[in-house]
Amino acid sequence: MKEHGLVLPDDLVFIKEQIAGPQNTVLLSQGVNQPASEPWPYKGRSQRKSFLYEIVANKRNGIDVDKWDYLARDCFHLGIQNNFDYRRFLKFARVCEVDGKKQICTRDKEVGNLYDMFHTRNCLHRRAYQHKVGNIIETMITEAFIKANPHIQIQGSGGKMFTISAAIDDMEAYTKLTDNMFEQILYSSSSKLAEAREILQNITCRRLYKCVGQTQTEVRVEVSQKKLLEWAGCVARSRPRNDLKHVTLQPEDFVVHIINMDWGMKEKNPINNMRFYCKNDPTKAYQISKDQVSKLLPERFAEQLIRVYCKKTDERTMEAAKKNFAQWCMDMNFSKPQDGDVITPEVT
Repeated sequence: MKEHGLVLPDDLVFIKEQIAGPQNTVLLSQGVNQPASEPWPYKGRSQRKSFLYEIVANKRNGIDVDKWDYLARDCFHLGIQNNFDYRRFLKFARVCEVDGKKQICTRDKEVGNLYDMFHTRNCLHRRAYQHKVGNIIETMITEAFIKANPHIQIQGSGGKMFTISAAIDDMEAYTKLTDNMFEQILYSSSSKLAEAREILQNITCRRLYKCVGQTQTEVRVEVSQKKLLEWAGCVARSRPRNDLKHVTLQPEDFVVHIINMDWGMKEKNPINNMRFYCKNDPTKAYQISKDQVSKLLPERFAEQLIRVYCKKTDERTMEAAKKNFAQWCMDMNFSKPQDGDVITPEVT
């Protein structure tokens, strides 16, 4: 860093802040302009260079090169159309003063391009990042690692030994947490790793937990891990009155997932925190409301999905589990599953 003219420690602090933001990011993470009375929260650069903090990880509206990078890469590898043209954004980007601070702004005609960017991000989350199969594989791997955790020792600095979960506290041990951990458990012969090994074998052979169904909440709810376990128990007990199958279902047979889908700022529209300039006066920045862009844009910018999986995958159990799930959705006043009319036509 010194050879390239960077000043330590100021520039090192600046690099860290570009990625993680300042210590207190409450206002910025909520997309709220910081009041003039508040002290400047960054240390790496002064307030007159405020626009530099909107390049790598933009806490104001999420429009940054980090997002452009993964949109381009993941769309290419997944075969999904990337409707956002970052080259046009860079062409029209300029720094303007907004409320006493310098911000990165773009031309008014590029507002539709930014809506396309967030739409592409949402498509990637729906079709890849939050895909029901990918999510349940993550859960199964986690279960296997938790079961294997007490029985695997990783050598760290000074010869000290760590479990999988404790290796994060030692850099030397942490660097050894590679894909090899999966294979170490999968190909082990230890009886202590039998349960973990069986889960990973099921993953490699595609014997996965099956998705019983998906529902939505009308109002966003904050759910803890304890609450998810309680909900699994409720699904197991929510049997329709006319169910004569007499399939026994236990709380541990179910896995409940909460998926929060949004445009990066919970219920808020991130483009409301972007400023635009017009051709006639490129020094003056202003907001553009959603209604000024198009009447076809979304009314809401966040939704919460609830998915339920069943660990038992035989046909009879799955049929009973789907009926329980549909009944539970009705009891909780959640939306009825898409196939609810077929699975349980009596539940309305």
